[in-house]
Amino acid sequence: MPSADQIDLNSLTIFDAVAAAGSFTAAADRLGVAKARISVQVARLERQLGVALFARTTRQVSLTDAGRALHAQCQPLLRSLNEALSQAASTDGELSGVLRISSTVLQAAQSIAPALAAFAALHPRLQVDLRSADRVADMVGEGIDLSFRMGWLRDSSERAIKLGEFAQHVVAAPSYLKLHGRPTRPEQLARHAWIALSLLAAPRTWKFSRAGVKDVVVHMNARIQADSPSTLLALLEGGAGISVLEEMTLQGALARGALVKLLPAWSLARGGLYAVLPPGRHVPPQVRAFIDFYRAWLGR
Repeated sequence: MPSADQIDLNSLTIFDAVAAAGSFTAAADRLGVAKARISVQVARLERQLGVALFARTTRQVSLTDAGRALHAQCQPLLRSLNEALSQAASTDGELSGVLRISSTVLQAAQSIAPALAAFAALHPRLQVDLRSADRVADMVGEGIDLSFRMGWLRDSSERAIKLGEFAQHVVAAPSYLKLHGRPTRPEQLARHAWIALSLLAAPRTWKFSRAGVKDVVVHMNARIQADSPSTLLALLEGGAGISVLEEMTLQGALARGALVKLLPAWSLARGGLYAVLPPGRHVPPQVRAFIDFYRAWLGR
C-alpha cells in the first residue's frame, strides 16, 4: 500500500472533482484541464492504490465502494487544506474562501438569508453559496460546509451544534374551521382532515401534553401529505385541513389571520435548531464565525 508521500496531491484533487461531477468531461471543465489529463491521473491513482475507484460506462462514471470510502475520507481533508491555504494568503485576518450553506427553503428566506447578507457585508472577500431545498443535503457529496436543520436529528453520528429550540402548534384556516368545526380536545383531531408532513419520521402520530393530565397520543387520518413546510403552509392557508408547524414558519400567517392556533391548553414536544457539520475534525474559520454570528442574530 502506498504511503501519503507517494501519492500526488493533484491526483486526489482530480479524483475529488470527478466524484463530485460524476463525469470526466465535467471534471475537466471544472478544473480547466484537458480530459485526457483527468483520465491519466485517475488511472495512475488506481494503479498506485491497487483498486478501481470508478465504475465507467459510456455515459457516466460512478464511485465503487472503494472510491466512495476514499472520497468520504479525503473530501473533507482537501476542503480543509484549501481553506487553510486561503486563510494563510490573507494578510489582515479577514475571512476569505468559500462558505457553502444548506437549509430548508423557508428557513433560508426567513432568517438565514438576511443574516448571511449582513455577514457577507462584513467580509467582502468571502464567497457565499446558499443552497435551499427541503430535502436533507449530502454534505460530503455536495461539498457543503454547514447545514441548518430543524426538528430532531436522526443520525446520532452527525456533528451538530444546538442553536435553540422552537415550539410547535396545531393550526388551521378560519375557512376550514367554519365548515368543519373547531376541535377542543386532541382526540377530536382524528376525525378531522389532517395534512401530513412527510419529512417527519411519524407525521400521523402526535403526543399532546397538559399539566396535571395524562399525555394523549393521537393517530391522525391524513388524505393529503406534503413534502415541505412551505407546501404544507400553503395547503393550510387554503383551508385543506389541520396540521402542525413550528412557530417561526407560522408567524406571518398568524399575524395576517390566515391561520389560527388550536388547542392552546395542550403542548407538543419542542424541536431543536441545529448547525450540522460534515465529518472531519477541522472546522474552517468562516464556518465557526457564521455559526456564532447566526446564533447572535437569532437571539435578537
